[in-house]
Amino acid sequence: MRRLLRLTVGLLLVGATALAVLWRSATLQDAVLRRMIPRLIAQSGNALLADDALRVAICGSDAPLPHPTRAKACVAVFAAGRFWVVDTGPQSWNRLALMRVDGARIGAVFSTHFHSDHIAELGELNLQTWAAGRAAPLRVYGPPGVERVVAGFQEAYALDTQYRVAHHGADFLPPEVERMRALPVVARPNEPPVTVLEEDGLLVTAFAVNHEPVTPAYGYRFDYRGRSVVVSGDTAKSPALVAAARGADVLVHEAQANHLIAMVGEAAAAAGRERVTKIMRDIPSYHSTPVEAAEAANEAGVRLLVMYHLNPPPPNALIAKVFLRGVAGVRPEGWILGDDGTLVTLPAASNEVRVGVVPQ
Repeated sequence: MRRLLRLTVGLLLVGATALAVLWRSATLQDAVLRRMIPRLIAQSGNALLADDALRVAICGSDAPLPHPTRAKACVAVFAAGRFWVVDTGPQSWNRLALMRVDGARIGAVFSTHFHSDHIAELGELNLQTWAAGRAAPLRVYGPPGVERVVAGFQEAYALDTQYRVAHHGADFLPPEVERMRALPVVARPNEPPVTVLEEDGLLVTAFAVNHEPVTPAYGYRFDYRGRSVVVSGDTAKSPALVAAARGADVLVHEAQANHLIAMVGEAAAAAGRERVTKIMRDIPSYHSTPVEAAEAANEAGVRLLVMYHLNPPPPNALIAKVFLRGVAGVRPEGWILGDDGTLVTLPAASNEVRVGVVPQ
C-alpha cells in the first residue's frame, strides 16, 4: 500500500513538474499546439451527409429565455448530400460549426415564421456558408414576408460584404453568391401541405400551423429514401400538424411547460416586474405543452417525438422532470427531450430509429 502511495505521489509530482515546464516554455507550447491543431483541422462532420440515411440534428433547442449552453430554435436535416436548416435562431451557426459541417454543402433555409428567436442568425449563416465556398446564392424559403426579412439582413450585412470582398478578392468570395434568394411559400390553414422543394430524392412540404396572432406560420416535412421527419415550428396544438405528420418516423415538436411559465409569472409579479409578468401571461396561448406534443405524436402515429424549443429551458434534471410532468402518462415511450447536438439517424429502407449525439 505504501509503495502504491509513493508511486502515485511520484507520478503527480512528475505531472506537476511537466505542467510547470510547459507553462513557462514557449517552445514546448508551440510544439504541443503544432500536434493538436492539425488534428482539429482534420476533423469533419461530413459523415452526417452520408447517403445511407436521413438524419436530423438539433442545432438550437432553446426558447427566448436564457440558457448557458442551448442556442435558439434551429433544426438541421441531412439528406441528398446536403444539410437543410429549419430556422436560424441566435447562436445556431455556432452550434452547426461545432458539428463541423461543411458550410459549402448547405441546401437551403426554411423559415417557420419571423419571430426574432427563429431568424436572428440568418445573416451569419449566409456569411459563413459563403465564406466556406457555397456555390450559389442561399435559398431562403418561408411564409410571405420572407422577402422583407431577407432584404433586411442583406442590407445589414452590405458593408461587411464589401469589406470581405475587398480583403479576400471577388474571385475568392464572389459577391453575387453572397446574395440570398427569398422564396415565398403559400400554405393555407385547413388545406393540404404544399410542395416547397423536390430535388435529388428529397421532398419538402410545408403546412400552416396555429401560432396566432403570428400568421402565417408553418411546419415542414422532409421525406427521403422512405424515411420522414416533421418539424413543428411554433404552434398551439394543431390538427393540421397531426395530419401532416401522420406516419412520419420523427416529429420534432416545440414544448412549453405552462405550469412552469405560470410560476415564473407569479414570481415576477411578486417582485414587481410587470413587463415579465405580462409576457408570461400572454405566451401560453400560442404554444404547445409537452403533454400536448405527446398527444400530437400519438395521434400522428410517429415513431419518435423529439421535444425542442423548450420554454423554459430546463437547467437541471429536477426541472426537466417537472417540465415533463404528465408526458409518460400520455406516451410512455417513444419520446426524448432534445438538447443541442441531439442526433436522430433513420437508415434508408429500414424502420430503425437511432438516437445519439453529434460528435464534436
